[in-house]
Amino acid sequence: MNSSQLSRRQLLRAAAGGAMVPYLFTTGAAQTVPKSKNDRLGIGTIGMRYQGTVNTDHALPYGDVVAICDVDRDVGEKAVEHFGGKATLYEDYRRLLERKDVDVVFVGTPDHWHTTMYIDACRAGKDVYAEKPLTLTVDEGKRLLPVVRETGRVVQVGTRLRSDHVHRLACETVAAGRLGKLRRVVVGVGRNPTGGPFAVEDPPPHLNWDMWLGQASWVPYTKERSHFTFRWWYEYAGGKMADIGAHQLDLAQWGMGMQHSGPIEIEGTATFPDVPNGYNVATSFEVRMRYANGVELISGDALPGGVRFEGELGWLHGSKGEIDGEPFDLLADAPIPREEYRLYDWDNLDRPLRTGKPGQLDNHVGNFFDCVRERRTPLSDVVSQNCAANVCHLANIAQRLGRKLRWNPDEEVFLGDDEANALLGRPQRKGYEIPS
Repeated sequence: MNSSQLSRRQLLRAAAGGAMVPYLFTTGAAQTVPKSKNDRLGIGTIGMRYQGTVNTDHALPYGDVVAICDVDRDVGEKAVEHFGGKATLYEDYRRLLERKDVDVVFVGTPDHWHTTMYIDACRAGKDVYAEKPLTLTVDEGKRLLPVVRETGRVVQVGTRLRSDHVHRLACETVAAGRLGKLRRVVVGVGRNPTGGPFAVEDPPPHLNWDMWLGQASWVPYTKERSHFTFRWWYEYAGGKMADIGAHQLDLAQWGMGMQHSGPIEIEGTATFPDVPNGYNVATSFEVRMRYANGVELISGDALPGGVRFEGELGWLHGSKGEIDGEPFDLLADAPIPREEYRLYDWDNLDRPLRTGKPGQLDNHVGNFFDCVRERRTPLSDVVSQNCAANVCHLANIAQRLGRKLRWNPDEEVFLGDDEANALLGRPQRKGYEIPS
């Protein structure tokens, strides 16, 4: 089959996955996997139900798991066994942070615990692989960023789509001006599930329910509030808007060149469930944002998945490992020269790792360990990821209020709107306040 017989999608898939490889993946870079045992770092992981274990699995080429923490003893014991049976198990994460042999901390807890653990880990002298979204509220970021700066710790946020070559190619193409003046970005994040009312039960003896709740208000134990389904309660997370949105809205701002800023206007609509002791995230929602550069961003539950950039010269859509666009030869016939890349120092990211190929999570975790050893800024840096998390929070606030809001991204405050500003933070339960 010659090139004239290839479809547009086949051409662009080839550009993303094959033809662009010499530009994206440098083969001469040094291996990051330690050569000797003395070079391996001590790993402590907090929150093992799923993501903490997944992320730590990808850290094994670079270090040894010496400590594990989970408020669910059953989950913790299974994790200890999974990682060879030698790690010490803790219920209180602060005991893990006291260990001198823990060099880096991986956090895989629900969102409402993120900021406190990141602050405490940085102050304990640990570098952090932080699960997304970075924060639960805008105000939490205002507390976290000064601590990261003051302590000089490396914090890599787990928005691993930045390490996926398809999405990076799309963002680099937009940043290089190949679409001309950018006009609109469309981001689909998917629908939230519905459920409830759920039964109130006694917490299982292996779960410290009070500590699991942390800063959130105390409520009787309901199993659907914990583990993965925590995402569908605003008390602990932000639904799909802050889950998938933490990835997709980050990519949108990255390609737009607004990764260290945010919108100046936000308007949202949503329908919310009214189910006693049931999931309370929006059942349908759409948010429209406008940026200072004139670009409009639209996000919602009913839009196509992934990120679509629309400019005066064409469009690109990256989703699920594929890239599509118009005109069809935007990438296939005119690959971006290496010198036009501007979003990150790819030479220090695209090197052979454990799998020998550029996998999202392998590359993302590998980049974290590179930056820990070399004391440099990681790919998903804490400043841009705070801005990405803020967009998720602003979108949820706009849905709740249902009217147009004006936002100052530099001061991180709504303009002339006390009601909206009151939603930038939330009350914290006594004994579990976020460190100042």
